[in-house]
Amino acid sequence: MTLRIAYSPCPNDTFVFDAWAHGRIPGAPALDVTFADIDITNGMAERGEYDVLKVSYAVLPWVLDEYALLPCGGALGRGCGPLVLIRDPAGADGADPAGANPTGTDPAGAARRTGADLAGKTVAVPSERSTAYLLFRLWAADVVPDGVGKVVVMPFHEIMPAVRDGKADAGLVIHEARFTYQDYGLHCLADMGEHWESVTGLPIPLGAIIAKRSLGAETLRLLAESARTSVRMAWDDPEVSRPYVLEHAQEMDPAVADRHIGLYVNEFTADLGADGYAAVRGLLTRAAAEGLVPPLGPGALSFV
Repeated sequence: MTLRIAYSPCPNDTFVFDAWAHGRIPGAPALDVTFADIDITNGMAERGEYDVLKVSYAVLPWVLDEYALLPCGGALGRGCGPLVLIRDPAGADGADPAGANPTGTDPAGAARRTGADLAGKTVAVPSERSTAYLLFRLWAADVVPDGVGKVVVMPFHEIMPAVRDGKADAGLVIHEARFTYQDYGLHCLADMGEHWESVTGLPIPLGAIIAKRSLGAETLRLLAESARTSVRMAWDDPEVSRPYVLEHAQEMDPAVADRHIGLYVNEFTADLGADGYAAVRGLLTRAAAEGLVPPLGPGALSFV
């Protein structure tokens, strides 16, 4: 059996799936891999096009009738949330929102001082169905009372150049952009993950692995075990996955790729666990209460 799977070329995904994609897991189904940005895979899920997909947790309410959430292989964590970036660091009071923090992130102070400055402005986002955008909308409801002016969807690797070049007033970025945005002369206005964690105390749910329910319970359990084994094999010998990671890392500095993997591949990747499921339910329940996503049905997050 060969299954069609789509995931991003980002280091966390290639690291996680390296062993499985290259046939090193005995008994695991063969994979026919397609690489695609998260906005593309979210659309694939809504159209039911692939057997297995890496998608945003935010898209789950639209696809869980056809797909099941696997309890492993995805991306959750702490201190790994999306960032809102701007060109001009000056806040409403003329202060640099990153002034007290050399990393450029001061979400509590920056959001309170300058979040309102996004009112009526253009914000570039990686997907309107992304978890990043959902977290952004929950944050903006608190700190941008007049709302942003326009949201423009573009591939995540195009967002920082667009903000730098004035094609967007702000950008919502994910993945390795946390480590590289200062190279573009940009500044962090707010950290969506820190806002989420401060409000809920839960980890940040970002990307999920889903598989078609029509594959059947036995196959779904096999897929989950294959994903979990692939993660553990990557941890056991990280150098084996390095060629695959760097081949698809879009000329990323290897040190940045390592930091990316270290941040996004963690205990929740091996198993969602109670905290992971609580984070997913919390995000989608809060978003549904705000009318941002459809409400989840009973048992929607059940695996098999």
